[in-house]
Amino acid sequence: MTVESTAPRKPRRTSGSSGTKRATAKKTAAKTAETSAQPELVQLLTPEGQRVEHPDYSIDLTPDELRGLYRDMVLTRRFDAEATSLQRQGELGLWASLLGQEAAQIGSGRATREDDYVFPTYREHGVAWCRGVDPANLLGMFRGVNHGGWDPNSNNFHLYTIVIGSQTLHATGYAMGVAKDGADSAVIAYFGDGASSQGDVAEAFTFSAVYNAPVVFFCQNNQWAISEPTERQTRVPLYQRAQGFGFPGVRVDGNDVLACLAVTKDALERARRGEGPTLVEAFTYRMGAHTTSDDPTKYRADEEREAWEAKDPILRLRTYLEAEGAADEAFFTDLDAESEALGKRVREAVRSMPDPDLMAIFENVYADGSALVDEERAQFAAYQASFAEEAK
Repeated sequence: MTVESTAPRKPRRTSGSSGTKRATAKKTAAKTAETSAQPELVQLLTPEGQRVEHPDYSIDLTPDELRGLYRDMVLTRRFDAEATSLQRQGELGLWASLLGQEAAQIGSGRATREDDYVFPTYREHGVAWCRGVDPANLLGMFRGVNHGGWDPNSNNFHLYTIVIGSQTLHATGYAMGVAKDGADSAVIAYFGDGASSQGDVAEAFTFSAVYNAPVVFFCQNNQWAISEPTERQTRVPLYQRAQGFGFPGVRVDGNDVLACLAVTKDALERARRGEGPTLVEAFTYRMGAHTTSDDPTKYRADEEREAWEAKDPILRLRTYLEAEGAADEAFFTDLDAESEALGKRVREAVRSMPDPDLMAIFENVYADGSALVDEERAQFAAYQASFAEEAK
């Protein structure tokens, strides 16, 4: 898909045959440019579940590894569905679903090494799963009981970032530090197509290129920045933006877990070899709402979603597993039971989360304390105490 400007173009005046020839030549050149700009989509598993080869990327996985990827996607989707239900029941204040983006997250997440460092947005639940973060810990922030329920350094997985695009700068700075330390680990930063329009992302691209930082920018292009389609954000495919900053970009089928694994692994290895950043655009689709406060029926057609449902990442891998005899019915039955057990565990964990100490918001504001914060603490304590007095 080539994205073109939607702005109307005024026809140029021409006279005589020479003007006609010039106009024809321009049209031919424009058509040639359009054809050459067609994005190359890296794909190893078709929507029909058929294995295909690619000249630049390949992956050789055992049946056990294939089943592992399938299990990752199924359990991640189950957890995501449970979180959405919990929000609808009033147990969470908000939730950002990853429905439809499981392959992009599991494929890229499983491409990382233990010593790599990950900078997510607020939707990378599948990547968190790959990094060993307990799914229940992801929900504390959305329930309002903490600012992030895990130690980033325990899993080399940073806390969720709500500010759009800022994590790309954090990742670039961290990667520059990794390079100065002489380590052979890599950094990966996740962001969406909407965040690609942020100045922070452009700045991260500039610094990472100039300093040859070992970072992979993984853009999940799910077609919609809340209610804005991609064609309202860019005139060229997103992965081609990397060319202007001096490093390679590649577009991968974001619903193909095998391709996402192969492409991300290659980009991370490139970073470790000291060859600098790579932009990976995972071309996928957000099957649900932007968050649970969004209503996608207001801005996109049902036919669009139905077309992408036929490209479901989990269904295509299951089709491949069954065709290859790599998984039997017992495997799928056991996985269904495991999925339900995960949903139950997460549900119980959320409902048993203790309320936070309200006075804790004043802690660790300044390293050496502050008279103003002390005054605000006292005022808030008095305000809270007033409720107890009214109840008497």
